[in-house]
Amino acid sequence: MAVQPVLKMGHPLLRQVASAVTRFSSDELATLIADMDDTMRSLNGAGIAAPQIGVSLRVVIFEVAENPRYPHVAAVPYTILINPVITALDAEEEEGWEGCLSVPGMRGLVPRARRVRYQGFDLSGAPIDRAVEGFHARVVQHEVDHLDGILYPQRVRNLQDFGFEDALGELMSPMPD
Repeated sequence: MAVQPVLKMGHPLLRQVASAVTRFSSDELATLIADMDDTMRSLNGAGIAAPQIGVSLRVVIFEVAENPRYPHVAAVPYTILINPVITALDAEEEEGWEGCLSVPGMRGLVPRARRVRYQGFDLSGAPIDRAVEGFHARVVQHEVDHLDGILYPQRVRNLQDFGFEDALGELMSPMPD
């Protein structure tokens, strides 16, 4: 498999709603996920969505384990999530600094549901159903937004809380666990 170029904010495909996967356990789907994995790892990402590498399908992967881009967060298990549905478990939100492989070098303070349930399928079509909170909830919400044509800057409430990582510096407190 191979590292793929990551589309950047402004590309029309990143504004589209991705199509549902209808065939599981296919060679094409396995190759897509392998390419996503190679690309995410090469860039030290916490996750990646298929549209970010130019494929408009409802597929995301994510994992955080000793990631230099996210040194202060709890581990998030490796997950392949296909055709996801997210439900907030309550009205509690928290703000956290986010970055994105499609918006390189920038960060923004983004409100997200603190606790969510996500459902979907793995590569073989087996169901996934998890209730998570904190950074895990943030990661899955961020990645699933890509499937709906939303990038995190669209969720930043105050543009004073959005900028280049090197300019924001100490304004960015450690990301929550």
